[in-house]
Amino acid sequence: MATEILIPHKAIRARVQELARQISSDYAGKEPVLIGILNGVVFFFADLVMAMSIPCKIDFIRAASYGSGMNSSGNIKLVKDIEIPVGGKDVLVVEDIVDTGLTLNHIVRALEARGPLSVKVCALIDKKERREKKVTIDYCGFEVEEGFLVGYGLDYDEQYRYLPDICVLK
Repeated sequence: MATEILIPHKAIRARVQELARQISSDYAGKEPVLIGILNGVVFFFADLVMAMSIPCKIDFIRAASYGSGMNSSGNIKLVKDIEIPVGGKDVLVVEDIVDTGLTLNHIVRALEARGPLSVKVCALIDKKERREKKVTIDYCGFEVEEGFLVGYGLDYDEQYRYLPDICVLK
């Protein structure tokens, strides 16, 4: 399969810096818990945290819903849970891409049940073409209309994550 660059790495880096500045400003004087949704978020998460100017705690959660196809199975399974207690804390969920909204909705609801002070969402890509569940994205990197995206952590069957740009899989 071929790929076509949609968002070059230079634009990603610039947008991550902007998001980090905004998050740092909004959480000034606080120490939020950033929770990355594995696996695709690793590059974005690391770049975002390193660009922030405030202290934070980090943890990861992993949910599975895609298998090896291009479509969500609709079944959300938590494969790895967080280890940091979030009760009474400000939580920022960091996601690579919001597509159907099923996974993110499931994770946000599970985190809200643990009594955090707040739960907000930061997503690198908001892709609404197949949205099934309403989700609020408080910090959005890029809105993309359509296409199956790979690169900068995004994959197709565990391939293409290494690409520095965000590309459309053709």
